[in-house]
Amino acid sequence: MADLSVNIGELQMNNPVMTASGTFGYGEEFADFIDITRIGGIIVKGTTLHKREGNPYPRMAETPSGMLNAVGLQNKGVNYFIEQIYPRIKDIETNMIVNVSGSAIEDYVKTAEAINELDKIPAIELNISCPNVKQGGMAFGVTAKGAEEVVKAVRAAYKKTLIVKLSPNVTSIAEIARAVENGGADSVSLINTLLGMAIDADRRRPILSTVTGGMSGAAVKPIALRMVWQVAQAVKIPVIGLGGIMNWKDAVEFMLAGASAIQIGTANFIDPAVTIKVAEGINDYLDRHGYKSVKEIIGALEV
Repeated sequence: MADLSVNIGELQMNNPVMTASGTFGYGEEFADFIDITRIGGIIVKGTTLHKREGNPYPRMAETPSGMLNAVGLQNKGVNYFIEQIYPRIKDIETNMIVNVSGSAIEDYVKTAEAINELDKIPAIELNISCPNVKQGGMAFGVTAKGAEEVVKAVRAAYKKTLIVKLSPNVTSIAEIARAVENGGADSVSLINTLLGMAIDADRRRPILSTVTGGMSGAAVKPIALRMVWQVAQAVKIPVIGLGGIMNWKDAVEFMLAGASAIQIGTANFIDPAVTIKVAEGINDYLDRHGYKSVKEIIGALEV
């Protein structure tokens, strides 16, 4: 068996397989199906400073080889997480990581500060695809200046591993990644969902209540793979790849493109055991090709 361990900043993982925020609940929901301690890292659903009700229904729609979602970061706020969720998940023997979202820099900072105090949470993933209410709704992560500003503010408040999740809805993903690195990020994860929409032709109306939503699933993989490759060339910090990873082969492709770890999202809705199957598949691939460590294939693409 090959060595599957990888490091993301100071975060040590037994294998490079992680779950994408919003697709795996708080981890405990999947405990009846798999041994969740065999996953390298579990990124729990998005957490904000205050309670959010999310968007009106309908807020999910199936698309060819994918799905659209406009859930709207529904959660009960960071204090509820600390008081009610954290005690239930803190002793799960893997890396439990919190996805942090906000609509103002102050929200991000206060949420990160609160989570920084939790001993058993070794990292956060900063979702900078959120709309900045002070900038007319433009997402923090679509400009280099906005991305660097929010990351720098959170870096000053948060002392553990800081992963920043990048939006693909930009002109130059490499430029944004460099800005985030300059702001003090320990790692970047990409891609977040692509902006899409679906229409009910009979009703002549959008299917989602918000008209547009985030597209994920197998259909986005080629775009995600390209962006991961571009970012891996542009930054020195570790890259975490996600977007359309449905099996071990997809995961290996992302690692060859430069990802040190990968996240699985939409595939969890199809097969709750996919994370374990992917980890096993990566190991089988390494054994077949004579690799001793998964680190040997990170960025090993021959162009």
